[in-house]
Amino acid sequence: MCLLAFRLNDHPVYDLVFAGNRDEHYDRPTAPANFWEDHPHVLGGRDLRAGGTWMGVTRTGRWGVITNVRDPSNVKANAPSRGHLVSDFLTGLYEPFEYVRDLAPDADGYNGFNLLVGEGGTCAYLSNYRDGPEQIAPGVHGISNAVLNTSWPKTDRARAQIRQITDPSSVSGRLDPNDLLQLLDERRRFPDDDLPETGVGPEVESILSPIFIESESYGTRASTVLLIAKDGTVTFVERTFNRGTPSRTRRFTFDRVSRSRSETQESS
Repeated sequence: MCLLAFRLNDHPVYDLVFAGNRDEHYDRPTAPANFWEDHPHVLGGRDLRAGGTWMGVTRTGRWGVITNVRDPSNVKANAPSRGHLVSDFLTGLYEPFEYVRDLAPDADGYNGFNLLVGEGGTCAYLSNYRDGPEQIAPGVHGISNAVLNTSWPKTDRARAQIRQITDPSSVSGRLDPNDLLQLLDERRRFPDDDLPETGVGPEVESILSPIFIESESYGTRASTVLLIAKDGTVTFVERTFNRGTPSRTRRFTFDRVSRSRSETQESS
């Protein structure tokens, strides 16, 4: 993914409210969100070139997401796929912080990344552009292509919007995923003077500045909303796009199961 905002363990109804956009080259082969044939308890899209995923959730409420760090001066040509960092967590049994702690010594072998892994309302974070793994505190957070909560215009905008949409004083009961999808569909560019300097030049910085990106060969391919309620209900919505035009919206709702039950289903 390239932009995400989430409210963690800070809402009367939800352990997690998550909204994020995946930006990618239009010609990169991708499978839309579904339960995986080889791991039926895992729900998410798949990168058909490298085999990993950018975002997923399990029937037990484990979830993971990754963004890259934009740094063209530090690209490793033969680095392993970062998407496997998410899929390995989703298909494994490590607790979130244990997973990022054990991964940390090898993190510099990858191109720049931000990795979030969680279970319900707990979340651990690792970036190879920041020192060591972290346990994420309750509240509203955001990431784009810099480290967690870096103040970029679109990240600040997404955090402000998700804070407003999920404000317990103005919203009672269940959230409408469409409100979060609308947040992710903002396409206005931000003023050049407000943009970061990441080494790609002013023109490209401007192209990449909106929450929803459109360009000739690269842009937002999917918007994802994940809601994990305190009563165990999980809602996952993915809207895919074909060069900026919505192509399909998939919605999955299920109740969290215990880890032991999920493991039994996986082996049967």
